[in-house]
Amino acid sequence: MKTFTCLLFLILQSISVVAQQSVTSVFISGTEGHQIYRIPAIIQAPNSDLLAFAEGRVNGADDFGDINIVLKRSQDLGKTWSSLSTLVDYKNLQAGNPAPVVDLLDTNYPNGRIFLFYNTGNNHESEIRKGNGIREVWYKTSVDNGKTWSEPVNITLQVHKPKQPKVNPEYSFSEDWRHYANTPGHALQLRGKPYQGRIYIPACHSEGNEKKSNEDYFAHGFYTDDHGKSFHLSENVSLAGSNECSAAELSNGGLMLNIRNQKGDVRARIVALSKNGGENWDSISFDKQLPDPVCEGSILNIGKKKGKMILAFCNTADTTERNNLTLRISKDEGVSWPLTFVLDKNPSNKAFDFSAYSDLVKTGKHKIGILYEKDDYSRIVFRSIQWK
Repeated sequence: MKTFTCLLFLILQSISVVAQQSVTSVFISGTEGHQIYRIPAIIQAPNSDLLAFAEGRVNGADDFGDINIVLKRSQDLGKTWSSLSTLVDYKNLQAGNPAPVVDLLDTNYPNGRIFLFYNTGNNHESEIRKGNGIREVWYKTSVDNGKTWSEPVNITLQVHKPKQPKVNPEYSFSEDWRHYANTPGHALQLRGKPYQGRIYIPACHSEGNEKKSNEDYFAHGFYTDDHGKSFHLSENVSLAGSNECSAAELSNGGLMLNIRNQKGDVRARIVALSKNGGENWDSISFDKQLPDPVCEGSILNIGKKKGKMILAFCNTADTTERNNLTLRISKDEGVSWPLTFVLDKNPSNKAFDFSAYSDLVKTGKHKIGILYEKDDYSRIVFRSIQWK
């Protein structure tokens, strides 16, 4: 009994330490030319530098306007960060939803190549849902660990189906997709056969006229099997209201989308499972183990045990507020999430978004870095924890 009590104390103590760990500010709103920073994404470059991406919103918190994609770098696993650099500036319009991924399996680039997928837009989301505007899809690449970047490539015609000839005559499809957004957060490269090398970008879109309870939204993905030469669309997730999503690789060619429920009728994450690398969906369900207040979440492959992928998942694990940022670990590909670490929780009853969007990166054998929005979007911070 004494041994059990000591063990329980150590477990509770470790969770408390995680909750109290100091954080490092990466993007601070009101500095370096932007009134607010939002929508974090993070990867580890081939040379082990951490690259933190975000939307730099020049004039304020609005989701549309003069918004740039910005980058900071850490060469010491998140202890310190560089000054800000701007990767995409769409003048007074919007560039956002950065979705970076490292391609390590292209023989033409033995030292690795980074892809940065992003969206541009020329109107507010509400207006684009009405058919007044367009969201496009682009990517840039870097072969020097993010120090320099290629010219942008527009892949809208391959991964989007906007029926908007008034905006641009070349965009005319039988479908009527309107609003469009990448993940947010990092994209994914599959490592296992038979889809080894596939780069997969989770995404979502609205279809046709705006519907009640956000039922015009659907999650989907797009992918390339030839390192960016061509792209293909997945099947839509058929659940109306499925929205922002992130992806993880499963065993035997499987893939999981972990999805925000924009309808908000069920305050839990939607999970769509695929047996063919994210092309089609074999099952779609709510995971009540993952409560969610209608916000973003991030999922990451962090290892493998007994043929099963070990997954990490992070979100604001609350059914009403953007609060209680929580990291969970699954050793059975999302069937259960027995390890739980509370990362950030508002200790008061003051109603504001204490934490919100986050992204994950593996920084060591049993270490995970978390880049997340904190203190009502006043800053984006980084912390690293050892989960085992």
